[in-house]
Amino acid sequence: MKELLIIAVGAAVVNNVVLSQFLGLCPFFGVSKKIETAAGMGGAVIFVITLSSLVTSLIYQFLLTPLNMEYMQTIVFILVIAALVQFVEMFLKKSMPALYESLGVYLPLITTNCAVLGVAVINVQKSYNVLQGTVNGFATALGFTISIVLMAGLREKMEYNDVPKYFQGFPMVLLTAGLMAIAFFGFSGII
Repeated sequence: MKELLIIAVGAAVVNNVVLSQFLGLCPFFGVSKKIETAAGMGGAVIFVITLSSLVTSLIYQFLLTPLNMEYMQTIVFILVIAALVQFVEMFLKKSMPALYESLGVYLPLITTNCAVLGVAVINVQKSYNVLQGTVNGFATALGFTISIVLMAGLREKMEYNDVPKYFQGFPMVLLTAGLMAIAFFGFSGII
């Protein structure tokens, strides 16, 4: 149990996928304009990363490794992720059309989000078992959600600030992301 807690805290806070590893920056910058949209993207990413970690771990340990086909991991992982994203997209389109519309092109881009594939590959590289890989996936997605919701909250507050002309828009967002990354590096060394 202690080992799972260490994996979870390490993945969510210490090695935050966005602010420490710099993976998944496209949706981080693109969807973090409003808190509701950021939280919706975070929920979709939690679902996709957690399930893809579970499924890819099972496939890798019980199919690819016994058949000596480890070299196929990237292709198999991408297919699993694409199928899960299609499921999320259909579910949101049917049950939450407003969120589906606000996520726009960033929802199908979860398929190519390097954070999702990165978690599956990290699970293999660190030789996690199925439970450890699933916990790592969930905690990584939770860390992504924390960072994107924090960024959305900051962007909503900055909207009304008096910012110099050359810092308005994306330069201010990049500066804020850099400061958030510095703050998250303060957690390094905890684990």
